[in-house]
Amino acid sequence: MQNQYTTTIPGASHWSFRIRHGMQLRLTDIEGNANVGMLFYNPENLLERYNAPDTLKAQHTFKLTKGHCLYSDMGRVFCSIIEDSVGWHETVCGNSTKTSINQRFGEKTYQQAHNEWNQNGYDAFLVELAKYGLGKKDMAANLNLFSKSQVDHNGDLSYVKNNSSAGDHILLRFEMDTLVLMHTCPHPLYPDGEYPRKSVQVSLEHADPVEKDDLCMNHCAENQRGFENNRLYLLGLGI
Repeated sequence: MQNQYTTTIPGASHWSFRIRHGMQLRLTDIEGNANVGMLFYNPENLLERYNAPDTLKAQHTFKLTKGHCLYSDMGRVFCSIIEDSVGWHETVCGNSTKTSINQRFGEKTYQQAHNEWNQNGYDAFLVELAKYGLGKKDMAANLNLFSKSQVDHNGDLSYVKNNSSAGDHILLRFEMDTLVLMHTCPHPLYPDGEYPRKSVQVSLEHADPVEKDDLCMNHCAENQRGFENNRLYLLGLGI
């Protein structure tokens, strides 16, 4: 399928875009070991946003991969994962902050280092949220694409290195109009001493229609209900 739009988001950067129902977003890890923090909102009602707990419990999973759907807090499906060469994306560890970044990598401000500064995920999201009249109170729990965390017997989370290799990709098909926010700042549990600056390629394409045997829709009964919720919602919009 021919790409309609392609760009590269450098490391320590952020981006947002309204993606229409029936489009798909391909994200490619250019160098390996990337992290993409991501949030979703309904552009027609910004109170509706990505819900991490519902996404996991509805599909009885701890990880995200091909066949899974990403849910809003209204029980609708923002998007479906229709391709994935990684196999594990996490949605439980949250976001890096200015304090955590400074403690791990040292403080490096934009005034000092310009584009080589140590940006954090929380502030990166705030910049994008402000473009749509949103702020701190509108921040939801985010997912971290290309990253993997594991839990030990004590319940402690740790970062798994080398989860994603150069060229790995994930393809998200959007089941409703969605405001997408993302950043390429480090995962909050990234353990190494040097700030990682991993670029990600972003491609927007037209998606194929959803068929009756669609893998994501039929992954579980909850997903079938989610798609039915979307169908009713789209009917109300006249789509």
